[in-house]
Amino acid sequence: MKEAKTVLITGAGRGIGAETARQFARAGYNVVVHYYKSEAAARKLRAELIDEGLSAHIFGCDVRDAAAVSGMAAWARNNFGGADVLVNNAGVSAWGLFTDTAPEERRRVLDVNLHGVFNVTHAFLPKMIERKSGCIVNISSIWGVSGASCEAVYSASKAAVIGFTKALARETGPSGVRVNCIAPGLIKTGMNADFTKEEIGEFIAKTALNKIGKPADIAAAALFLAGDGARYMTGQVLCVDGGLF
Repeated sequence: MKEAKTVLITGAGRGIGAETARQFARAGYNVVVHYYKSEAAARKLRAELIDEGLSAHIFGCDVRDAAAVSGMAAWARNNFGGADVLVNNAGVSAWGLFTDTAPEERRRVLDVNLHGVFNVTHAFLPKMIERKSGCIVNISSIWGVSGASCEAVYSASKAAVIGFTKALARETGPSGVRVNCIAPGLIKTGMNADFTKEEIGEFIAKTALNKIGKPADIAAAALFLAGDGARYMTGQVLCVDGGLF
């Protein structure tokens, strides 16, 4: 019997990350649910997947902490031989005029959204290169493609993830490691809970499909990029935005 592949998904306790964990687990992957502050949610998700007869594990650390992330990678190597697929999903948002954004807030967004991706990728990539096989899926944002008013720092962090994806794809392609990116549009998650009903309505009106996206839409795209159907794709940005742009 073929051994199941292992996927590690950062920020997988809730929202897009949790749904991505569900879809990968149901597709036969051994899933590692990474969390930072959402331990209770991560444990609940793990129990849900195990109750379905699926393979799931959890690991908690701050992606901003390179040493802690290295510890997570060592744990994954010891238990599963590393990760076949890495989904860099952990992220934070920030809303407001750039002139009102404090240095600490700018640093927080960049540390999680960009340096967190750097830290996790840096820790897990060597084993992929050694195996001459692996897949990395980075979760950016449509704002990383187009930019958004009152989300300048967030947009910058997500645009940087796109640049990192394209550059790393060229660097790791000869080693058999594919690196792609998803740019979600407006998705119904807790990250968008601060938007008013009117603001959500404005987004929907600008979207070709005339509806808001669901975490399952992004999870399905990640599963596709990790699978054989995308074996000739690397360095790509897949916009899952309902036709917003």
